Amino acid sequence: MLIIKRVSSDKRHGFISYCLLLIACCLLLASTTDAQTKDAGAVMPGTEAKHGAAVVPGTPTSPSAFDAARAREAAQAAALVTEFEINGLKVLVKRREGSLTVAAGLFTRGGVRNVDAGNAGVEALMWDAATEGSVNFPREKLRQEVARMGTGIGSNADYDYSELRLSTTRANFDRSWEIFTDVALRPLFAPEDVERVRGRLIISRRDIEDSPDSYLQVLQSRAAYAGHPYLNDPEGTIETLGRLTVEDLKRYHRQVMQTSRLMLVVVGDLDANMLKGRIAETFGKLPRGDYRETSLPPLAFATASVDFTERALPTNYIQGVFAAPPLTSEDIYPMRVASSILNERVLVEVRFKRNLSYAPSAFLRDQGANIGGIYVTTTDANQAVSVMLYEIARLQRELPDRRDLTSEVSGYLTKYYMAQETNTAQVDELATYELLGGGWRNSLDFIARLRAVTPEDIRRVAQKYMRNIRFVVVGPNSSKVDKNIFTVRTSE
Repeated sequence: MLIIKRVSSDKRHGFISYCLLLIACCLLLASTTDAQTKDAGAVMPGTEAKHGAAVVPGTPTSPSAFDAARAREAAQAAALVTEFEINGLKVLVKRREGSLTVAAGLFTRGGVRNVDAGNAGVEALMWDAATEGSVNFPREKLRQEVARMGTGIGSNADYDYSELRLSTTRANFDRSWEIFTDVALRPLFAPEDVERVRGRLIISRRDIEDSPDSYLQVLQSRAAYAGHPYLNDPEGTIETLGRLTVEDLKRYHRQVMQTSRLMLVVVGDLDANMLKGRIAETFGKLPRGDYRETSLPPLAFATASVDFTERALPTNYIQGVFAAPPLTSEDIYPMRVASSILNERVLVEVRFKRNLSYAPSAFLRDQGANIGGIYVTTTDANQAVSVMLYEIARLQRELPDRRDLTSEVSGYLTKYYMAQETNTAQVDELATYELLGGGWRNSLDFIARLRAVTPEDIRRVAQKYMRNIRFVVVGPNSSKVDKNIFTVRTSE
């Protein structure tokens, strides 16, 4: 806070002299600092060959220095992760010293490639029912134990893999690990537990059509994944969930409980050598098996399309998707930045400038067969989509300003760092790259590769991938939707 007081004439003159002296000192200090900076960046005559060209303050570090720094960062990060196998089970342990929590995930490889249209949803039902109770921890005992410790045991089934996950405190890890392994290896599958879970899942599937957003995703999957393994919903349908029996779950559990089908990831302040013995005594005793993942066909859309489902709604729900690069592709890094730029631009143009929608967005998924896309809810479908497609076309023809690109990458990385704050998030990151991204070590290069993206990369991937968009619309009046706007060509 600046406080101004009335002072006498003599004091005022003394104060002014003091200020002038202070300013002079500051100028002298700045001049000295500037000279030192220039001297530090200069190369002495006759030493150019030894030292190379002068480094101008504010310019990027030389490629060799950048590569060395990047290698050091990657090596330091890699040193935190211990990778080993026990009887064919791949295990990743990341130590975070000082962390008071522990997260673990047991991942089943294959996802929807393990099922067909007749038993889709079996992994979702199996793991969800398993968390209801196990041989040594029936339902009531299990709930009392986890509630007392604040431990969480849950599951998730997705297109590419399913997961049984654990979250607990470091102090309660020993007991929580005992429960977690018993749930994974010896689920009870009591008929009443299975029926309870089945009923819950079926109700959630029935509710989908009551939610326009959820129903839009179902319709989008049907349009985008026709003829692809992803057409089999990993969460199942009302019909498949209703057919699955307790014996089906037990049989499928025996089938997937092979170390060649599984992967374990643990993150927390734990010693990997301590874990090896515990894993060997539990998951390490499973049969090895000879599971080999089948290749996943990439998605390819030959033409743009739009499918309209009429519903008595106050607005239109719209989503369009295009085939995107997988995590193993070099294009995934510029594609992430391009999608982030597009997301900001459609927000400005559709929401702020035209007030056509509250939350338009652009997105990029992390799937084995990957997609990106745009989403909007609006009463003026034609204008909103026209503006969004124009922004895609602008990305395809105009190079983004380098300063804007640097700012965009910095903003993206801020969100990335925040998303990686929890041990659970880091379990998912390691697993995603190990299962879909060519190995967990590739996650260590993520930041450096993102920073290396150029404006030319942005334009190239926009031209290559943001085309032949498959739109799905759920709304009140199909006659007002101009299909020519939705199917306009967005790239050469």
